[in-house]
Amino acid sequence: MIAEVFVEWFGVNPVVHGLVGGLVIAGMNLFGASLVLVWRNPSERSLDGALGFAAGIMLAASFTSLIIPGIEQYSNGNPIPVLVGVVLGALFLDRSDSLVPHAHFLLTGRRRADAANPGDSIGVDADRLAPVVLFVLAITLHNMPEGLAVGVGFGSGDVANAIPLMLAIGIQNIPEGLAVSVAAVNAGLDRRAYAVFTGIRSGLVEIPLAVLGAYAVGAVSALLPYAMGFAAGAMLFVISDEIVPETHTGGHERVATLGTILGIVVMLYLDISLG
Repeated sequence: MIAEVFVEWFGVNPVVHGLVGGLVIAGMNLFGASLVLVWRNPSERSLDGALGFAAGIMLAASFTSLIIPGIEQYSNGNPIPVLVGVVLGALFLDRSDSLVPHAHFLLTGRRRADAANPGDSIGVDADRLAPVVLFVLAITLHNMPEGLAVGVGFGSGDVANAIPLMLAIGIQNIPEGLAVSVAAVNAGLDRRAYAVFTGIRSGLVEIPLAVLGAYAVGAVSALLPYAMGFAAGAMLFVISDEIVPETHTGGHERVATLGTILGIVVMLYLDISLG
């Protein structure tokens, strides 16, 4: 029913659907970033729970909306193309971390042993770069898989499956946007200005990638299972390498874990009720 209404409103062009999906998830990121205007000082415990919730949604969505459909519907049951995409997506995020520092370091000031060192990589002294600029780079990099996943979902032509994926990623963008704004406020930036800037930044990344993902898999249908695996692998890397470690360093592991389980439950419900 929802898929039929979506098609009635926006037509049947997958690229247009990708654009709509990108706008929705970017708008929800802006909403999350703007929450700092009214929720001025969220506790670390609350943020860890919210980020755990986001991780749960991304984890479930990676399988229910990308990996499993990619294998069953678009690879004729052959898992190899999707699994190759998963590996490539994870490797892309891993190599990108050699240029962009972990968001973990920019949030907490605690450098991991395997964290990137931009001073060694690009000839710049990281200690002299504005922390918020590095933070925007890190979060932008980690938002790329989300926009790509939504675009690939709509590019597949399966609107009924793409809508819950869009909603799930949009929902998890809310606590992520809030976390970015809180980090910027803690760095001394203005709440209102940075909340708006965060929303604009996420839109600049997620919207074109959603359109690109929809166009690419529509133009070259053979890319679809690889693209679905790539988006899933990139999201799984972000969950394992960034979100889970970050939410388990402040003594709120149980809250973060319960948030993750709740996120999985919400995504599974969305997938079954809307898909």
